[in-house]
Amino acid sequence: MNRGKIIVCVFVLGMLAIGSVAMAGHELVGVGKCKMCHMAGTGDQYKIWSETAHAQAFATLASDQSREIADELGLGDPQKAAACLICHATSAFLGEDVLINAKGKYADDEGVGCEACHGAGSDYRKAKVMKDREAAVANGLIIELDQAYCEKCHNEESPTFEGFDFEKQWELVKHPVPATE
Repeated sequence: MNRGKIIVCVFVLGMLAIGSVAMAGHELVGVGKCKMCHMAGTGDQYKIWSETAHAQAFATLASDQSREIADELGLGDPQKAAACLICHATSAFLGEDVLINAKGKYADDEGVGCEACHGAGSDYRKAKVMKDREAAVANGLIIELDQAYCEKCHNEESPTFEGFDFEKQWELVKHPVPATE
């Protein structure tokens, strides 16, 4: 093989490798990685989240009520049933193709964590990226959430659904970041 063909082959293989890494997508890192920065000094987003039902969503599946519902529906253990996890664990909510970062601390028991609403954080979590809103969004951060997004779980398909007042619930879970100078 001549030198030109070798260079072309190396270039094509390199581009394929870069393409496969790019297609791999953003990875879950877990609420612990978010907590590192989102404490009292930046608006206490972690504390606000930790006091919501979202933080307890996975633990709720261990309740007697959840086990009864799962038994009635023939689902087995609700903490393992896909039909339950889809709205009670971040990784299941984001789908089977979501990747979990090996260096992160993600675990299903964090419930509906930051990344369920804001997207898998491996590529936007660093302070340098987060300080640039456009860069953070370009790297997977979801900022604008609406009622339709929340209703992916808060809907009639849930066996415990008793209605959903978006405005009222939003007041309980919102956690804005203060404007920086």
